[in-house]
Amino acid sequence: MNIKLSYFFVGLTLTTCLMASCTQRKPKGGRTDTYSSGVISFASDESFSPIIEDEKQVFEHNYPNAKVKPIYTSESEGIQMLLDGKVCLVITSRDYKKSELKNLQDRRFMPRAVKLAYDGLALIINKNNTDSCISVDDIKNILNGKAKSWSDVYPKSKLGEISIVFDNKRSSAVHYIEDSLLNGKPIKNENVAAVKKTSEVISYVEKNPNAIGIIGSNWLTDKTDSTNLTFNKNIRVMRVSKWHKATPENSYLPYQYYILYGQYPLVRTIYGLLNDPINGLPWGFAHFIESPIGQRIVMRAGLLPVMGEINIRRVNVTE
Repeated sequence: MNIKLSYFFVGLTLTTCLMASCTQRKPKGGRTDTYSSGVISFASDESFSPIIEDEKQVFEHNYPNAKVKPIYTSESEGIQMLLDGKVCLVITSRDYKKSELKNLQDRRFMPRAVKLAYDGLALIINKNNTDSCISVDDIKNILNGKAKSWSDVYPKSKLGEISIVFDNKRSSAVHYIEDSLLNGKPIKNENVAAVKKTSEVISYVEKNPNAIGIIGSNWLTDKTDSTNLTFNKNIRVMRVSKWHKATPENSYLPYQYYILYGQYPLVRTIYGLLNDPINGLPWGFAHFIESPIGQRIVMRAGLLPVMGEINIRRVNVTE
């Protein structure tokens, strides 16, 4: 039997200018790095480590006199490191809060936020769980404790109690859930587990049929598939619907096309938060990510770029 499948491929054409050349600066505060040379450390939410590692590899190849060292931690801890002056760049899923801006500005700093990419927050389940369509309302009910068992969402399910697993109690995923889905309220479901990193979330879901893992979509892409349409085969990615009742027709996966057109509902912006008084290497790396080369890396990782002209192609595939 021939099965005809239609896929949307998202392409990217970038017309922004190349990174400006840097000039030598006098050391300030003990730092000697420039826009494209030197050694610096920066913080990043651990859930963005796949895309950050890709960007780092190409950046250091293009600028052999520069070395950037990511510190993977929780979003909250990374931002606190920035406020404390321990780093000048942090990669997060949110902009500065007003209180954080005021804190830095009162100390005569000039903090900046740079949008780097759009990421679909993905819900993953065990590959043997066939209930793979879910509505935003159902997600909220699970998180606030109104739906505790799979049968509360899918009446015919025999899986029992739902367990929810995050990468970290203070991660960007938890922040997004509480801020964007629960209107600033905490998660009330008591059956919540927090591991140490995203790879452990995936392992947990692989071993637990009752689990829902909540992770960034940049962890899903099969690196061998340049179309970004193949996800990790050891798990199942849930289709999410904005409608009250989720069906295969009104539910979507976190593909770039569905993020671009607003059909996938769980989308967050990845930011580079900067507080770099000398506009040195932290600035250089952040702006590399939003440059033409950096945005192509974003595209290849399965995320949606913030810069450039998006090209859409429809391709029919027969299996």
